[in-house]
Amino acid sequence: MGRAQWKSSLVGVALILVLAGCGSAAAQGAAASSSHSHTGAPSAQAGLVKTRSLTLAGKTMTVLTTAAGRTLYWFTADTRTTTHCTGGCAGIWPPLLATGTSVATPPGLPGHLTVVKDALGNQVAYNGYLLYTYVADTAPGQAHGQGLHLNGGVWWVITAGVTPRPASSTSPSTGSSSASSSSGGGYGG
Repeated sequence: MGRAQWKSSLVGVALILVLAGCGSAAAQGAAASSSHSHTGAPSAQAGLVKTRSLTLAGKTMTVLTTAAGRTLYWFTADTRTTTHCTGGCAGIWPPLLATGTSVATPPGLPGHLTVVKDALGNQVAYNGYLLYTYVADTAPGQAHGQGLHLNGGVWWVITAGVTPRPASSTSPSTGSSSASSSSGGGYGG
């Protein structure tokens, strides 16, 4: 076999390998796209919010936490659809953000988790209360932000039993079972 034939054979073998690889990649791409095909509504992000028992103002209650166990809060200055904690405030009170437009509500949680597109991104809300963590809570089970008057409002731990936030109100709708904010309550249930 001459040198020209040898080079031609190598090019032919390389071309066959490349085409075989492309066919394999195309088949893999088709398989991947079929395994991720969307049938109807997109799936909700799961596991973002959990619950735990926590004692606040001498009362043990079920509160919402992140998947890592960090206590979640709501802010009295917010509305159901608008955050009033941006810039430096959001650095101290990081919002709980979702990667998509819906989140799964854990089994047994009486309210509903939703995602609100606001100035901070796709922020998670529970019963109409936008959710945040607090940087001073450095371990699961801490609630150092409870009742703090900062950034033009008051910060409260969000409880599982909070009733839905009225569309026109920034105050919690907790019924007669919760204490007033002057007595250390007001945390939504």
